[in-house]
Amino acid sequence: MPLDGLFLHHLTNELQKCVGCRADKLHQPNRDELVILLRSAGFSGKLLITTRSGSVRLHITETSPDNPAEPPSFCRLLRKHLSAAKITAIEQADLDRMVFIRFMTYNEMGDTVYPFLAVELITGRANVILCEESGRIIDALHRSDIERSARLIQPGAKYRLPEAQVKLSPLTCDTSTLAEAILSLSSPLSSAILSVLEGVSPLVARELAKNVSESDEIANELSVRERSRLFEVLSAFKETAENPVPYIVKEQDGSIRDFSYLPITQYGGESSKEDSFSLLLDRFYGGKDTAARIRGMAQDILKLLNNLLARTERKLSYRLSDLEKSKNREELRIYGELIKANLYLIKSGSEIARVQNYYDENMGYIDIPLDPALSPAANAAKYFKEYKKSYTAEERLTSLIEEDKKEIEYIESVLDSLSRAETAAELTEIRAELSEAGYIHAPLSKKKRPVVSKPLEFISPSGFKVSVGKNNRENDLLTLKTAEKHDLWFHTKNIPGSHVILFTEGRTPSDEDLLFAASLAAGHSKAGQSDNVPVDFTEVRYVKKPSGAKPGMVIYTTNRTVYVKPQKSI
Repeated sequence: MPLDGLFLHHLTNELQKCVGCRADKLHQPNRDELVILLRSAGFSGKLLITTRSGSVRLHITETSPDNPAEPPSFCRLLRKHLSAAKITAIEQADLDRMVFIRFMTYNEMGDTVYPFLAVELITGRANVILCEESGRIIDALHRSDIERSARLIQPGAKYRLPEAQVKLSPLTCDTSTLAEAILSLSSPLSSAILSVLEGVSPLVARELAKNVSESDEIANELSVRERSRLFEVLSAFKETAENPVPYIVKEQDGSIRDFSYLPITQYGGESSKEDSFSLLLDRFYGGKDTAARIRGMAQDILKLLNNLLARTERKLSYRLSDLEKSKNREELRIYGELIKANLYLIKSGSEIARVQNYYDENMGYIDIPLDPALSPAANAAKYFKEYKKSYTAEERLTSLIEEDKKEIEYIESVLDSLSRAETAAELTEIRAELSEAGYIHAPLSKKKRPVVSKPLEFISPSGFKVSVGKNNRENDLLTLKTAEKHDLWFHTKNIPGSHVILFTEGRTPSDEDLLFAASLAAGHSKAGQSDNVPVDFTEVRYVKKPSGAKPGMVIYTTNRTVYVKPQKSI
């Protein structure tokens, strides 16, 4: 990952503005994140620490992650030891991906104490460890396995630094020393740079090697001209490392690829400058983190719904098969009628009755299987009973199949809402919906009233308000309670998605307004990644909710259909 030791060095320098601040509030949005609200006379901000794989970092953030109703135990511990504590220092351990945040506060006895947080940003082993001034561990965000781990991270243990790699710092070593060490290695130049320079990521090592030689040749086989070029590149790099600029690294198509403290050209795109290292990280990880948080919080619901969907689809398959079999019931009735009409011709104990089929226009003969243990009359009664049973089964199966289809439609609608959920409040609404529908049994917490989210709102080209429901409860509220009868309702045709309302307010929207609302309906649906999506629309007065229907499930008539390109935000 690009958050290497040198990037962290520059970030730590930027975080010096936090020294002197007090920890006003501490939150733990999930098991991998901590947020410390800092305040002082001249500064206030949120310090985010993330140990989640793929986005390990530490910086000031402008985002506000949703917090759980009940703080986790490690968060409660931090509040006990660090609430109102003053930050006295923020230090990096050489160019390692480790930062120490030192505090001054008072214990329960009123004595001054100096706890610290060891923030280890090492990929795969990231952690936040709360320690006493003496180095005794109070607790950690992630404890180590007592039996398997060589480095013990447990309450009461002595804190020890991870084993450091022996490398040369580009901040303290002269250029000649760095170049000689690199040129002594018989590995590709990028690998040699990575193994020699402390605090350098593979991204930066590849960029330095590219600036020396496009072919990434073996380090100790470089030509005289390439050796001279290496010296120039390392000199420029040392200057850049001492005067860094935060850059967002882009691909040729303009999409964001990486970040660094120097321009990166290896992907063919341009690097754009950011105002600060913290803002850079906020921009780079913002969307990814939100999606990761929601995925983590929604895992139990997702698993439940997928299991329910699979089970209902299996039931539907079995019932459709049984219904197909029941379609032959008329044959059972005909067998009974023919046996009854030919009782005087059929001998008891026969296994087959060969009789004339007067239901056949050709009046041909038919062989009817018999149970030899039953009399002819009893065989006829048996066929009539099986016919009646089959008739009843068809009626019941038809009803059950319709219920299964509605169940599948509803579950798919919730899965679609879940895939587009972006906040904890939206997840809470989905949980509440499933609880009311009887799918989950965990009651909502009464200690803290959940925040209710609102539909998304947009303005059409002609100035009409367009609202988009984010889940089934919002869909019902929007369509059945908020919208007027002459407002326009939009929904993807036979595809799970949001209800979209175009509020007409007595005016007539243009075709451009209709396509605008339709494209939002397509974008906020399961077909959001498609190119040409059918969307039905009609006046709200033609949209009805059947009695007993699940949330978000409606029927509609008098509709028109348009095909549009999905748009999630316009």
